[in-house]
Amino acid sequence: MSFDPLRLRREFPIFAERAKSGRPFHYLDNAATAQAPDAVIEAVADADRRHRANVARGVYRLAEEATAAFEAARGEIGRYLHAPGDEIVFTGGCTAALNLAALSLGDRLSPGDRAVISTLDHHSNIVPWQLLKARRGIEIVAIPVTEEGGLDLEALARLVGPKTRIIALTHGSNVTGARVDLPRAAALAKTVGALLVVDGAQVAPRGPLDPRALGADLYAVSGHKMFGPTGIGVLWGRRELLADLGPAFGGGGMIGEVRLSGSTWAKPPARFEAGTPPIAQAIGLAAAANWITSLDHGAVEAHLNDLTARLLDGLAALDRQERRIRVIGPPARPGRLAVVSFHVEGLHPHDICQVLDESGACVRGGHHCAQPLMDAFGLAGTTRASLAAYNDAADVDALLAGLERAIEVLA
Repeated sequence: MSFDPLRLRREFPIFAERAKSGRPFHYLDNAATAQAPDAVIEAVADADRRHRANVARGVYRLAEEATAAFEAARGEIGRYLHAPGDEIVFTGGCTAALNLAALSLGDRLSPGDRAVISTLDHHSNIVPWQLLKARRGIEIVAIPVTEEGGLDLEALARLVGPKTRIIALTHGSNVTGARVDLPRAAALAKTVGALLVVDGAQVAPRGPLDPRALGADLYAVSGHKMFGPTGIGVLWGRRELLADLGPAFGGGGMIGEVRLSGSTWAKPPARFEAGTPPIAQAIGLAAAANWITSLDHGAVEAHLNDLTARLLDGLAALDRQERRIRVIGPPARPGRLAVVSFHVEGLHPHDICQVLDESGACVRGGHHCAQPLMDAFGLAGTTRASLAAYNDAADVDALLAGLERAIEVLA
């Protein structure tokens, strides 16, 4: 039986709601935020409706119910990442997870230690290391990108040295759609005893994965890109590493004992979850992970590969007509993420997005929190379309027709 995105779309109430307006609606901004299915929306509502209480400290029945649901969510996310629950740290998002990683790891670093970052990365996996450079006096070097918008791992081999302590990389680019060969990067890290910190925001929504098997030491996940709630993320870490790290934030829930003379810390993951955590959001994220797991991932991947190829072919055809369109990223092939960024000569991405919105196509324009990558390609920004399982050929065709109109109107 072939994959049916329209059938899947019925599980997402936003599509029926937007249809009531009578205007076309083609949502193609999934790399920024994916839509949430009913299963997620109901899980969040149910947590607030029936089990709303703070977790971990209350001894009355309602608080115990909330704690049980929250910890069950931790276990579900652990299964999604092929990890035990005590390796799952809930955070306020992927950005918060990467900042937590940098802050906790920073206590282990000394002036002159090296962190290798990537030109391909989102700002959330660049700026925290720059802040650490200012605080701790570490050295930062960046891996360049290839002409196709991938990561130059040959250059990484040259940048890794005896003072390298951290390698911080994306698993998949939110601009070019290129995936990074994590096992190869991990092998290079191990030659000098460095830790591999990974931004998994764009890859985690594609299905369950195993960060440990990929060679990561810390792996960050975004909830709202995984069809889950906003305001929730995950930092997975090897149990032995988490046990060796100090906390990034202080407050309730992360302590063993507190005296005016000093404090001791709880065991991970509580050590890294100061204050009241995003309880309902964590429960919603667990529902999202279960929903993704229920999909036929082979069929979804084939569907997304077909849509990506259709979009890239359409842009190439339009370029032959207009000779003004430059795609930033690798060609269509299996394994490429369904993220397509392009530049139209002489036109600003925001103007293109506004014209596309008139035809119902929701895409993103700008630097996509990846200014070093834009600098590498000599651009201020691009227009980006990003696909999810509920998208279909009509969404791609609407984008291409709208882009042709935008070029005519804005030229």
